[in-house]
Amino acid sequence: MASRTSDLLNFEQQVITDFDVNSLIRYAQINIHGFPSSLSKFTISKFGHGQSNPTFLMEVISSSDSSKQRYVVRKKPSGKLLQSAHAVDREFQVLKALGDHTNVPVPKVFCLCTDPSVIGTDFYIMEFLEGRIFLDPSLPGVAPNKRRAIYLQTAKTLASLHSVGVDSIGLIKYGRRDNYCKRQVERWAKQYIASTGEGKPERNPKMLDLIGWLRQHIPSEDTSGATGGLVHGDFRIDNLVFHPIEDRVIGILDWELSTLGNQMCDVAYSCMPYIVDLNRDDTKSYGGFEICGFPEGIPSQAEYLAEYCSASAKPWPVENWKFYVAFSLFRGASIYAGVHHRWIQGNASGGERAQIAKIGTNVMIDSAWLFINRQTVLPDQPPRLSNSIVRDHMKPVEKESLGLPIEGGRFVPSQKVLDLRNKLLMFMKNNIYPVENELYKLAQSSMRWTIHPEEEKLKELAKKEGLWNLFIPFDSAIRAKELLSLGNDHFSSGVSNNLLLGAGLSNLEYGYLCEIMGRSVWAPQIFNCGAPDTGNMEVLLRYGTKEQLQEWLIPLLEGRIRSGFAMTEPQVASSDATNIECSITRQGDSYIINGTKWWTSGAMDPRCKVLIVMGKTDFSAAKHKQQSMILVDINTPGVHIKRPLLVFGFDDAPHGHAEVSFENVRVPVKNILLGEGRGFEIAQVRLNLFHSANTKTVSDGGKVSLLTA
Repeated sequence: MASRTSDLLNFEQQVITDFDVNSLIRYAQINIHGFPSSLSKFTISKFGHGQSNPTFLMEVISSSDSSKQRYVVRKKPSGKLLQSAHAVDREFQVLKALGDHTNVPVPKVFCLCTDPSVIGTDFYIMEFLEGRIFLDPSLPGVAPNKRRAIYLQTAKTLASLHSVGVDSIGLIKYGRRDNYCKRQVERWAKQYIASTGEGKPERNPKMLDLIGWLRQHIPSEDTSGATGGLVHGDFRIDNLVFHPIEDRVIGILDWELSTLGNQMCDVAYSCMPYIVDLNRDDTKSYGGFEICGFPEGIPSQAEYLAEYCSASAKPWPVENWKFYVAFSLFRGASIYAGVHHRWIQGNASGGERAQIAKIGTNVMIDSAWLFINRQTVLPDQPPRLSNSIVRDHMKPVEKESLGLPIEGGRFVPSQKVLDLRNKLLMFMKNNIYPVENELYKLAQSSMRWTIHPEEEKLKELAKKEGLWNLFIPFDSAIRAKELLSLGNDHFSSGVSNNLLLGAGLSNLEYGYLCEIMGRSVWAPQIFNCGAPDTGNMEVLLRYGTKEQLQEWLIPLLEGRIRSGFAMTEPQVASSDATNIECSITRQGDSYIINGTKWWTSGAMDPRCKVLIVMGKTDFSAAKHKQQSMILVDINTPGVHIKRPLLVFGFDDAPHGHAEVSFENVRVPVKNILLGEGRGFEIAQVRLNLFHSANTKTVSDGGKVSLLTA
């Protein structure tokens, strides 16, 4: 839910003691055109949002016509300050230039005062913007389509700022463009040292190590200033004012850190909600969207970046993205350390939030190291957005080497995919095709609901060949690795988790391999890429809690167990999930499940140990919010596998599609996926390309292959 800008005031109505209010009024009457010379009423209130420069709303009513006017006063904090910090004069300079010469949305500034005799410190006065500010980057209470629009508008607004030609608006001397990152690392390192140590907040040795890492990884592009331009320095969603009813930005606030320099630092800082969230109620984890899950509608980090790159004509930043994000976290840690130090001295303006800045400092440091140690942080190329065309201002490399569409719409896979494809073709030829007859014989015998021992041997061989779990998207693998803190550990199978979490492919890249697997009905499960396990594993990868991942995902990734998916019901048209009747009722610390499912895929397999069951938790909610999904141990009392059902005349042994009844099945509350009412949302994610692409049509002696989606 957005806050109106006026809602951010401190309404305790304490007497303002920060400065001489009467002196401020006299100054405004002299320096602001149209400011009433005679007032019938005057109020000034302090904004509670923010911890840096104190900001106030000044409301005046004219004695002559009773008209009400609003202004914002922004001043330096009192007390001893770090050198170059809280430069309100620079804020005024950049706002004035942008407001007078560009269409970048900024509030209009009226006057700057550098005379400390007026209210004790430098200050400036600007217009008040009535609009919406989103303090929580997860955008609670906002419709999913609006969330997406707000984030993409944020990316476009940043792109518009970065497209400004500073030379033409009088900001040519606003800062140095070369060696920005190098200078910033030293500046914030110095300020961190000045804010910590003996007689001050404790110094974190991991911060010193981080400073060393950043010094060694300065991007080469930074030296020349080739990426130089206007930098906001604190660009994030809660520093934007959105129109009261439209999803567009009408004002960018808080320009204290603005300068000229490497603009990709702005971009990385705006992506912090994807990496870290200091506002989480669950203090055990301060992870951002990529670790703790995406609120419905918010685009992925890659989609957000693609929108920015498209609007700004900037190259895709994959090469140096670790540095830019780590630098943003490092700078945030230094700022938090300064806020905490000022609070101890009694100078911070952030109130209660300033007190917890110590926690924020250490969270930022730990998050930086966690991000640095990721194997993959961005895809090699930007995703294509339906409402945004990624421009051709990419790094000059051969398209074929990146796996890009070329003229005529033909997709040329990358060398990585070609290597996997060739390896897969050889594996099929040497290991799977020769045993197909044996597998078919077992499937048609009285023992068809058992597993051929050769299949288990081939699974182990596929793991060793690096042809295991190829379906797993790179972003899902990142979340699982971080949520489980896997590092370089091994699963119980003894195979490196890097192999068990896939090869870091996109769905399009995986499609080339999926088509090969589809040439044999037995192949997908040998590579642990068979339905319904692929869909179920991705649900867990994207939405599972740490406990759910440990209990069910790891055994599935290792191929020690299989799973089933229970949605379709006998009495209703289940292709429309709003029709399902199975009930999931909360009773204390448990859910009670009652209903009948059929064509429950995978339930006949003797290795099936867990079902994802879709049912209704709230029959009175909106149609698409009634459903939930829950994990059910197949051996739970009340779960009855009644019979196998035929699919196109086949029973699909040993996999099977079963009729399953649930009679007062009691499962713990912890088994719910993502939360009550999120089942319909999960189902949409689960209906992905690769889940339905494991079969192929062969004609003309196998010369034509088609993916069936």
